[in-house]
Amino acid sequence: MKWGSPGGRIVAASRPAQAEQDRRVEDVVLADGGSVTVRPLGPEDAGRLSAFHLRLSEANPHDPDLAGAAGDPTLLTGRVVGPGSGASAVLGALVGDEIVGLVEYSKIGNVGDVGNVGDVVNVGDVVNVGDVGDVGDARFGILVENPQQGRGLGTLLIDILIDAAAAAGVRRLVADVPASSRRVLEVLRSIGFDLSPADGAQIRVSYPVEPGDGPPSEARSRRRRVGGGREHPSGPRSIDRLLHPRAVAVIGASREPGTVGHEVFRRLLHSGFTGAVYPVNAAATHVASVYAYQDLAAVPAEIELAVVAVPAQRVAEALRACAQKRVRGVIVVSAGFADGGDEGQALLADAIRIARDGGMRLIGPNAMGVINTAPTTRLHATFAVGEPPAGRVGVFTQSGALAGTFLTDAARRAVGFSTFVSAGDRSDVSTNDLLEYWQSDPRTDVIMLHLQSFGNPRRFARIARQLGRHKPVVALKSGQESADTGVDALFTSAGVVRADTLNQLFDAVQLLAHQPLPAGRRVGIVGTSSALAALATDACRTYGLEVPPLSEETWSDLAALVGHRYATNPVDLGPLADPERFDAALRLVAASGDVDAIIALVTPHAQVDRLGAAVRQVAADSGLPVLASYLGQDGMPAALAVADASGGAGRGSVPSYSSPESAALALSRAADHAAWRARDHGRVPALDHIDPDGARAEVERHPKNDTWLPEPAVATLLAGVGLRAWPSIRVADETQARAAAEALGWPVVLKISDERFRSRLDVGAVQLGLGDPDELAGAWRAVRAAVGAGDMLVQPMAPAGVSTVVRLRQDPTVGPLLSLRLGGAVADLLVDPLARTLPLTDRDAEDLIQQIRGSVLLVGGSGAPAADTAALADLLHRVARLAEELPAIGEILLDPVLVGRRGVVLLHAGIRLLPPETESRTLLRALAVQP
Repeated sequence: MKWGSPGGRIVAASRPAQAEQDRRVEDVVLADGGSVTVRPLGPEDAGRLSAFHLRLSEANPHDPDLAGAAGDPTLLTGRVVGPGSGASAVLGALVGDEIVGLVEYSKIGNVGDVGNVGDVVNVGDVVNVGDVGDVGDARFGILVENPQQGRGLGTLLIDILIDAAAAAGVRRLVADVPASSRRVLEVLRSIGFDLSPADGAQIRVSYPVEPGDGPPSEARSRRRRVGGGREHPSGPRSIDRLLHPRAVAVIGASREPGTVGHEVFRRLLHSGFTGAVYPVNAAATHVASVYAYQDLAAVPAEIELAVVAVPAQRVAEALRACAQKRVRGVIVVSAGFADGGDEGQALLADAIRIARDGGMRLIGPNAMGVINTAPTTRLHATFAVGEPPAGRVGVFTQSGALAGTFLTDAARRAVGFSTFVSAGDRSDVSTNDLLEYWQSDPRTDVIMLHLQSFGNPRRFARIARQLGRHKPVVALKSGQESADTGVDALFTSAGVVRADTLNQLFDAVQLLAHQPLPAGRRVGIVGTSSALAALATDACRTYGLEVPPLSEETWSDLAALVGHRYATNPVDLGPLADPERFDAALRLVAASGDVDAIIALVTPHAQVDRLGAAVRQVAADSGLPVLASYLGQDGMPAALAVADASGGAGRGSVPSYSSPESAALALSRAADHAAWRARDHGRVPALDHIDPDGARAEVERHPKNDTWLPEPAVATLLAGVGLRAWPSIRVADETQARAAAEALGWPVVLKISDERFRSRLDVGAVQLGLGDPDELAGAWRAVRAAVGAGDMLVQPMAPAGVSTVVRLRQDPTVGPLLSLRLGGAVADLLVDPLARTLPLTDRDAEDLIQQIRGSVLLVGGSGAPAADTAALADLLHRVARLAEELPAIGEILLDPVLVGRRGVVLLHAGIRLLPPETESRTLLRALAVQP
């Protein structure tokens, strides 16, 4: 757009409340690994806008419109408007305190002619919008400063604009672009815009905007397929530079062994790093016999990665030096930030802003560092003790303290790492950044995570779901809420293999890194101990695996081999088993077609190495996943290892576990993951009778203070997604109750309005089937005697159905969480609800209905008729859509929902709005700490 040209105007974002504005601050990583901050612009940005246009006019002296606008600051400030209704928005991209790009939309019919659409790629090609589109559409424009072009900023700005427009209810973005602007049109087409001829030499471009992650149009599908959202490809490129530097500086490299700076520097040297390492120490001339520089500016080389190991109060100074040196990546191992109280938080905010302004990716503070075992790099930039073998596992941990445990356990268990990142406070580089990187990293086949929190759970789920289809993701979630329903729901939907302990984490990774996934859950057990075989059988059944009987042919061959007719699954060869017979038994079971995996049990034996060699060879020949349990021994005996190019244990090695139970649990999780991969993950269905505009307007009429909305407001919000609650009238005395019953029609239900007792038939708080005034009067007295004073509700009798409770809440860990359970007092006390994160696919809804406890009441069976599960699924999707459309919603409670033979009846609904400061962030990348 020709911003500020005489024919148009700059319209700043229709200024949201301050909390909403803060929520829309987003730091984005560009294609070259640098970053910019994108936020709404307002009147306070008039000076920055003037400076931006002055630079544009100087760069384009032959454009009189730009020159005129830049020369008249009042022209700019006069076009920056105050609070509005979402009819328009202007977002600015800033590097430091300078605006370097702008993007705008303006709803047609709400704001005047916005003027011209600028070239995404070249600021010199300016195109005219004209009056295009219909009411409900929005014209858009974009302008990127010449020095910032070629970094992917234009594409990212449009992507962010699409999300902002969706949140404001825009249905379509439109513009006319000259047919000669081929580069612009190609960029727009790659994002997902539809192109069609317009008047003259113009091409009309349009994009159908959709809220949240709702049912995808072809345009949205193209946008996600081509760009993968805003995460790809700029994020992985910036991580790649962090992990493959050609020169590293250690700022704070001490001469004293045992200090952090000294140990990081020594490990860089001893790891055989293929690049150059420069110690920076103002008080020393040499560190570990290497010449030291007094400051970073004195280093006579371009530095790509700096490790900062100075006290917290000096980190900002070190980061400024890195910015001046144009360092692209920084690891801050210093502590005293997020865990340092108000002072530490202020230091952290300062560090983040310096890194952002300098275009640097930041790992830490309080990080242990990074390792890259690639032979072309051999980077070990940590101060942890331990040297992991090279391999194909990418590792991320938030805890610096656990980093040493990861490294020593990796060596003990022969789990080879491709890359390792200990991120500490995660002020910039996060779990999601690494997941994106590993998605395209050919050296990484399995991902191992230790998480304490989720920065952006929706993004985590999206990336992990895509990554898990070809690279398993195994995660240990620690923290107070680690056992919450929300984490289970997030991992289930994303296909993440969850571990409950560090041992289980390594157990699962060992198997997934070295053996193929099982095709099913049938397990063959071959061993040298009947007691261990019994333990293994029990463990398999406990963890949902099957130990099937073998076919008659296999049984006969085994009987001949073992020497008695009782040879079946599990196969016990005795403590003195001959290695040849052990090998033959393994091969018979593997070739039987009756099993999908094998667990080999090995007790102390004079020829234990030959037994191990047999296990390893059968694993290679059969193609089945094979696990071993060497009693009391975790890791991988040499006889089970297949050496890879680096000399470590490679693909085809057989993991060993200290107990059969550990092996069975690891195999069960691998089978779960294989089943998740093989399944149809469903889609988000299209819904009819959706009109969220009225619901959005209703939300704006009420304070966001975490209290339940009045019933008329709830009805309006539900109507926006095609839902309607059963009629209900609140009454305060018997006279009002009788009038309500007459209005609704007999028979009626009388219940206390207090939500604690609203569905409690068992305590007398609900009276059903009241057919006349006398019965109503008796019921009134009965409820009063049961639960005391309070308003009551009168409703017409509803048709019979299965009582269920549907609840959507904003989980503090994973975001919006939709749960389903059966209703009633017993269910309230005994049953944890089953839950799924959003977006909710048709398969998710089906799982919720079929897997809750007592689901037979819904799906039928054993003589029980089936309820209308399709109608219940439709209700679940509409509740999810309401939460997607209105992120201010903190909770939706539908209790009860009666699921009948035909249709559902919603007897009561409650909705709460979150205070603005607690609303979940909807933009993709936000600062860990808002300065």
